[in-house]
Amino acid sequence: MTLKDATAIVGIGRTPFAKRLAEDERTLACRAVLAALDDAGIAPGEVDALASYTMEETDEVELAKAVGFGDLTFFSKVGYGGGGSCATIAHLAAAIASGQATVGVAWRSRKRGSGPRPWTNTSVQLPTPAQWTRPFGLLRPADEIAMLTRRYLHEYGATRDHLFNVALACRNRANQNPAAIMYDRPLTREMYMSSRWISEPLCLFDNCLETDGALACVLVGRERARDCPNTPVYVHSAAQGLPAQHHGMVNYWNDDPLTGPAWTAARHLWKHADFTPQDVDVAQIYDAFTSLVPLSLEGYGFCGRGEGGSFTEGGALEIGGRLPINTGGGGLSEAYVHGFNLIDEGVRQLRGTSTAQVPDATTCLVTAGEGVPTSALLLTNRS
Repeated sequence: MTLKDATAIVGIGRTPFAKRLAEDERTLACRAVLAALDDAGIAPGEVDALASYTMEETDEVELAKAVGFGDLTFFSKVGYGGGGSCATIAHLAAAIASGQATVGVAWRSRKRGSGPRPWTNTSVQLPTPAQWTRPFGLLRPADEIAMLTRRYLHEYGATRDHLFNVALACRNRANQNPAAIMYDRPLTREMYMSSRWISEPLCLFDNCLETDGALACVLVGRERARDCPNTPVYVHSAAQGLPAQHHGMVNYWNDDPLTGPAWTAARHLWKHADFTPQDVDVAQIYDAFTSLVPLSLEGYGFCGRGEGGSFTEGGALEIGGRLPINTGGGGLSEAYVHGFNLIDEGVRQLRGTSTAQVPDATTCLVTAGEGVPTSALLLTNRS
């Protein structure tokens, strides 16, 4: 059995994105799932598999009753926050390819814009990794990634201009996307360089948005996908990555802290693919922070060690560049819903319906959070 092109994403759905939405997370989840099923032309009663994040507040029982699913024969949850996005699709693909299910739904619903920050909860004991970081001032993910970023800039000579290239590419694509929070807000170098620090060397525009919203995808087997109304987007390869001696965000115990989970996921992803990094037409790279993009460019093989910063030069990440990225605006400028919007945008690119369409795109890499146990998908519209 192989997962290669055995399943396809045939439906995508989303709610509006905003800093504050009135509806609760369960309602948002239901709306996104129903929109995705409608897009796929599939009735809720046909759904028999679900996959979501461990951090998802809407559980399977609530969603199944509210939307009207049939009997469920497979359901799973993936941990590590943004690292789980692509893995939800991988789990469904494995279940469908192995005959455990026929119609799968993955989703993420989140009120991060108007809701609490996970690290502000002082009523619970810190997990063991956090006991090595938070008492010493690394309170937020931004603080941990800032330290990793400083090491990257120091070791390889990358600069804030390289981080700006990432932020600008995402903002330029959001300026083309009416659904993006930053649709009507251009970004300039002067704005970037003069913005306030969030955790030095990460400034305001190096950090993702805080967003309320929900998204969903529908997967079916290859044969059924051909009968669905939209162009099937096949799951060509999928991978998860948890390197040895990993410590989330900071990679304290690794021999090389700058060789993160992306490197582990990438080896498995490309091993099971008919494509190489040079064959990827467009990428949706997890961008909770700008510095994760050059780290991922290196991890997934688009350039060599220490070359991620220079890779961004000369408009390489823009439409028409070497590797257009985050064509809906990404977490930096469209919405931050734990990376799930990157999956939906990958599907739009391969359907030919993106607001920033890459001409004749046939392959798309989607990645989940770098710095934490991660996952990735290689999508294609080639039948």
